[in-house]
Amino acid sequence: MTIEIRPAATILLLRDASAGPEVFMVRRNRNSAFVGGAYVFPGGRVDPTDTIDPRRCVGLDPDTADQRLGLSGQGLSFHVAAVRECFEEAGVLLAYDRHGTLLDFGTPDADAHYRSLRDRLNAGTLSFAELIEQEDLFLALDRLAYLSHWITPMGEPRRFDTRFFVAEAPAHQVAAHDDWELTESDWVAPSEAIERARKREWQVILPTVANLQSVAAHRSAADAVRWARNQALPLTAFLPKVYQGRLVLPGDDDYDLGEPDISLLDREGRERAFLP
Repeated sequence: MTIEIRPAATILLLRDASAGPEVFMVRRNRNSAFVGGAYVFPGGRVDPTDTIDPRRCVGLDPDTADQRLGLSGQGLSFHVAAVRECFEEAGVLLAYDRHGTLLDFGTPDADAHYRSLRDRLNAGTLSFAELIEQEDLFLALDRLAYLSHWITPMGEPRRFDTRFFVAEAPAHQVAAHDDWELTESDWVAPSEAIERARKREWQVILPTVANLQSVAAHRSAADAVRWARNQALPLTAFLPKVYQGRLVLPGDDDYDLGEPDISLLDREGRERAFLP
């Protein structure tokens, strides 16, 4: 049976703390069909409505977006999807107003207004393209850096071709999970998130761990975004595979896996290890 590989976009939202950058992570509802109960970054499928007017995109045009992702179309839609999912799942909207100012939810009226828009977006009564036009907004795609490319391994019931992006969080927007698809959220140092996974306090899958590791070494959110932006293109597409009941990258077959460090229970309750 052929499983459709669906395009998806995920975003690592970073902010600076006294000990270094923190990343916003959310926990998927345990009843979710895909990695239920796992801690992930805001993200999801690329939708048809993510094809918006390129004039509403700051810092990126369709051709450049395609070149960046190694595509012959839909490159801009991946970036738009990352911004949309960030707003739907984290409540943070990376966009400028018509004056070119990054959106600020610092007043009660602005906060309430965008909460209402987010609720309508999540309820399906307002599309993202409609929201952008209605509010006369311009997506801050200049703030996104392309971080990595992961494809769900063969044999899984749901497969995604996922592009990971990274961006600094706006100073005056408060990130919060949607309390529907996502049941918990936290700002956490990348190294702490990895440690929670090792201790089995959090369920975390391999692509999440790998992306946490890629930003953990940086001293600030700006440094992490700058590093991602300066990577040589095209980026390698990582296609893990299941080996002896564990998810590994090709070439790791002879690695002595030992006891699983990071695990996730699949829908049937069987344990699978997801190693960094």
